[in-house]
Amino acid sequence: MNVREAVLTVDETQTNLLEQGPSLIERVARTAVAAAADADGVDRDARFPHKAFDVAREQKLLGVMIPVEFGGFGASIYDVTDICYTLGRACASTAMIYAMHQTKVACVVRHGHGIPWMETMMRRVARDQWLLASSTTEGQNGGNIRASAAASDQVLLALAKDDYSLKRTLGWETLGMRGTCSTGFELKVDCPTDRVFPEAYDKIHAQTMTPFAHLCWSSAWAGIAAAAVTRAQAFIRKAARSSGGQMPPAAAHFTAAKMSLAKLRALIAANIEAFARAEHDERALGSLDFQSSITLLKVQASELAVETVMHAMRTAGLSGYRNDGEFTMGRHLRDVLSSPIMINNDRILANAATSTLMSGIPASLRD
Repeated sequence: MNVREAVLTVDETQTNLLEQGPSLIERVARTAVAAAADADGVDRDARFPHKAFDVAREQKLLGVMIPVEFGGFGASIYDVTDICYTLGRACASTAMIYAMHQTKVACVVRHGHGIPWMETMMRRVARDQWLLASSTTEGQNGGNIRASAAASDQVLLALAKDDYSLKRTLGWETLGMRGTCSTGFELKVDCPTDRVFPEAYDKIHAQTMTPFAHLCWSSAWAGIAAAAVTRAQAFIRKAARSSGGQMPPAAAHFTAAKMSLAKLRALIAANIEAFARAEHDERALGSLDFQSSITLLKVQASELAVETVMHAMRTAGLSGYRNDGEFTMGRHLRDVLSSPIMINNDRILANAATSTLMSGIPASLRD
């Protein structure tokens, strides 16, 4: 069997799996409905979005990226980012949890083949719909994952519940993204050695963790922005109808919100395309241009998402500012404000200064 025949066989298997039940679009839509219905309560009570993830498990969304051979759908980066975007429009906390889960799934999928434990984990994610969490910060290093007491000896582990214990050390009372419940814990691990990825962490971080994290997070933030723009559009239409077609004073902000959202979506789409082209090319993934682009995506997308939601809120004025009413955008604004400070943009820009200086300036528009 040649490579083309092998690819066609996998694609046909995936199609057959999806034909046995709802399409991926239908599965995501059902989950988004549940997430949206519970979003205000999740935000108000700062509780985990259990209802959304109950439906996500029923719809087999947690294992969509697991290869078909291990029981999943073999979903692509296009599929996963679209899911994050759709969930972001419904409930930001649900979208961010899902985005972080898929980032960890990607690490297992892309670096776990041929390792019995990692392949077992893939099967359990697909079959039992395991939700993967992450512990990636150490002490007082904040969100700087590559800063460590032993940076040259960092490794990544894939653990089951029996492999570790947690002791809560910090509370969680935040402005937005309240359903993510990312409280502080002391993590103690006692596990077999096969839980450790044999590949160097710097390779996993550069080739998988950073690209998937920044693409999935950005897609979730874009979803929040799109939800705010949708409410702003509804406000404009209602205001115009009630005034005989006269546009409200802040209509210009709606135009700005639409433009900002379009730039955000185009930015994410371009980076998804770039990653998809280089996904299996280690040299391309490790190139200075790709690493700079995928790192700075987080900064650009987060700033554009905040800008978009702010324009949307100003479109609706007091109707968007108030916490009650059909055009309220307080939750969207509070949630999206987490994006520039989640792995702080200032830190990313400071760390990227050297590499961006070394990167060449394009000689043409299509370089």
